[in-house]
Amino acid sequence: MAKAPPAPRAGLTSVVVPAYNEAENILPLLQGLQDVVGDRHEVLLVYDFDEDTTLPPARAFAAGYPELRLVRNEIGRGVLNAMRAGIAAARGDVVVIVMADLADDIIQIEEMASRVRGGAGVVAGSRYARGGSQIGGPPLKRTLSRLAGLSLRWLTRVGTHDATNNFKAYSRDLLDMVDVESRMGFELALELTTKAHLAGFRVEEIPTTWRDRTAGESRFRVFAWMPGYLKWYLRCIAGTWSGRARRARRRRALGS
Repeated sequence: MAKAPPAPRAGLTSVVVPAYNEAENILPLLQGLQDVVGDRHEVLLVYDFDEDTTLPPARAFAAGYPELRLVRNEIGRGVLNAMRAGIAAARGDVVVIVMADLADDIIQIEEMASRVRGGAGVVAGSRYARGGSQIGGPPLKRTLSRLAGLSLRWLTRVGTHDATNNFKAYSRDLLDMVDVESRMGFELALELTTKAHLAGFRVEEIPTTWRDRTAGESRFRVFAWMPGYLKWYLRCIAGTWSGRARRARRRRALGS
């Protein structure tokens, strides 16, 4: 029998951090989260295997940070399954995905969570909104993500210019409603944004600055994961043009 998800706690922000051998980055990230996220939060550090170099420094830090929980990913190895495991274990009414490589501007978590509690289903940290930026990273990856984000905004009017960025906050209502179909890489953010948009949830964004890692190794695989991104990109366009998103938003507005 599947384990029932934890009952969500109103006002609790769950920060899910998938990690893989991030010994160089994890302490600055945890210290930053402790400093900038509000009193009512939890951090779920999700790992795949006991030999992960992230764990010794994280366990030492946890002695003074009771909000930190270490969650072993039992779904299957890989970043997407780690995010799924973290979401399943999260207890908050808002879930925020943060990468362990220090790329995300965590000072924005509080505003993102506040906007979700104000009625948004998804709040995206957007590199491509006015005021956002991207520092470093492989040129091909930067170009493809920018083209995807801006073109999807133009074609579907989804409420973010950066649907592919994983630095996003989600409402528990949305997460409880959808089934995750992705099975490969970081395309989870695009899937959840697409499903929120088509189901009539409000999608918002705030400008963010993304910085490429300075320590550790990136495991982003552009060509291996491209089919997953393309699937959700096309589904968002097709669903929007078919009128499903417009009708769902109308139904949700009438029911609110």
